[in-house]
Amino acid sequence: MENITRGGQFLVKETLSQNIFTPEDFSEEQIMMRDSVKEFIDREIWPNKERFEKKDYTFTEECMRKAGDLGFLGVAVPEEFGGLGMGFVSTMLTCDYISGATGSFSTAFGAHTGIGTMPITLYGTTEQKNKYVPKLASGEWFGAYCLTEPGAGSDANSGKTKAELTPDAKHYKINGQKMWISNAGFCNVMIVFARIEDDKNITGFIVEYDPENPNGIVLGEEEHKLGIRASSTRQVFYNDTLVPVENMLAGRGEGFKIAMNALNVGRIKLAAACLDSQRRLITNSVKYANERIQFKTPIANFGAIRAKIAEMATNAFVGESASYRAAGDIENRINARLADGASHQEAELKGVEEFAIECSILKVAVSEDVQNCADEGIQIFGGMGFSEDTPMESAWRDARISRIYEGTNEINRMLTVGMLIKKAMKGHVDLLGPAMAVGEELMGIPDFSTPDYDELFAEEKALLAKLKKAFLMVAGSAVQKYGTELDKHQQLLMAASDMLIEIYMAESAILRTEKLVAKIGEDAAKIQIAMTRLYLYHATDIISSKGKEGIVSFTEGDEQRMMLMGLRRFTKYDNMPNVIALRDIIADKVIAENEYCF
Repeated sequence: MENITRGGQFLVKETLSQNIFTPEDFSEEQIMMRDSVKEFIDREIWPNKERFEKKDYTFTEECMRKAGDLGFLGVAVPEEFGGLGMGFVSTMLTCDYISGATGSFSTAFGAHTGIGTMPITLYGTTEQKNKYVPKLASGEWFGAYCLTEPGAGSDANSGKTKAELTPDAKHYKINGQKMWISNAGFCNVMIVFARIEDDKNITGFIVEYDPENPNGIVLGEEEHKLGIRASSTRQVFYNDTLVPVENMLAGRGEGFKIAMNALNVGRIKLAAACLDSQRRLITNSVKYANERIQFKTPIANFGAIRAKIAEMATNAFVGESASYRAAGDIENRINARLADGASHQEAELKGVEEFAIECSILKVAVSEDVQNCADEGIQIFGGMGFSEDTPMESAWRDARISRIYEGTNEINRMLTVGMLIKKAMKGHVDLLGPAMAVGEELMGIPDFSTPDYDELFAEEKALLAKLKKAFLMVAGSAVQKYGTELDKHQQLLMAASDMLIEIYMAESAILRTEKLVAKIGEDAAKIQIAMTRLYLYHATDIISSKGKEGIVSFTEGDEQRMMLMGLRRFTKYDNMPNVIALRDIIADKVIAENEYCF
């Protein structure tokens, strides 16, 4: 296991392209699963988008049952509990392609398979798993996850819902209120978090729900939302709801741990759930641009439109690259733990937890990319994009929730840097040594020579190494200045986080494309090379801007001048790429293929 990458190490340890997983590495079994999911979405979901927009909650439930019949709800569930027992990459792939048509179905699917089923699979006793998981894996029953309360959102452990042991010690009596509960309108099982007495941490419970015998459970009316309109979202009220003591999930006070680990998995799965949306948005946009004639020519010929198509395709490609890289790393970690004798539960939990930083990075980056993609899709459609007659406006509304789900993007930004520092303090990632080396380099005489870059991506990799130094310089100095008080400087943390996010995303694109070139050759991969270089150009700009913002916030005088000089050095190209030419290469391919084609 020593040879397997640890979470956060991408910043200080070189990753070889042959050691990452890419979408080009899908097995035959994974390709068959992908094609089955796409066929289901194209047959059952995409033609019925209007029903979802008209808040047809019953139709969402019908589609979920069909997904259960096809086995899609049990991809991640072990075979002994009625699932397919497929690996982490396969569960990501299913989540990716099942989520492209509408956010309503995507949310119902994600809430059920992730936070509805997974806590029982990973934390339940054998009896609990045997009783509930097969029904959830088949779609006979549906799950919901009841954590959020009116006064407990991002601060999940502050919930007021109470669980009180009955005098006969056979049940817990739950009283309280939950809100924004996905699948509440048709669920049979709820994962409910409540506090026992004055415990520091909340506790998880498995609570059955039967409308014919509600057991003190009252559902609020369906919420009327900006997007995901046919995703059942209700408040849930518990009034002396009796739950058998054997339905406690994990141990007393372990609910917060369950919630946090569920969020780690949810974050990377949410990134996956934003990928096929981008592919479909790009395909619809380019088809419209090829058909829409203005000034006697298709608008796809206009440079302003071509630039949008190129940027949309680039972000989708990079999001795919980073998401499947992380999924592959997690699967490798899970398999290594299983080989060392760990249980399925422990291997899955520790495998995902190891890459919690990457999960937060992906959640932020890809959720913002899908929103931008939908926004540009509306712009390409022009006035028609604003109309409900095209899929753009609903996609834009549906995308908006992804920046709030699984912890807001602001929370996740701060978590990335915070978790990285904690890993460094535990000795899991050596940040101190590299940060000190960067400090010494700043004091030295810079090398003004321009190297010869003979190999593909040699300059890009050299620049990426410098971008990592820029982050280490800013974050290292900030930690030195503020120490344990750093978490109080949220704007500085967010600037540092944006630097970290761009490093991971850009590196993932470089590694994927380098691996692809080794397989099919440089000429055949010229579009992917162009997308990689275009993304790195933007990433470098962002890192320069955010680095400057961070530096001037906590330095002054000579220290500030030295760090700003260092930032300029670390974000400097030796040979600046022709960005317009790169966009034209990408746009030519996508427009000619009339779809997202990578």
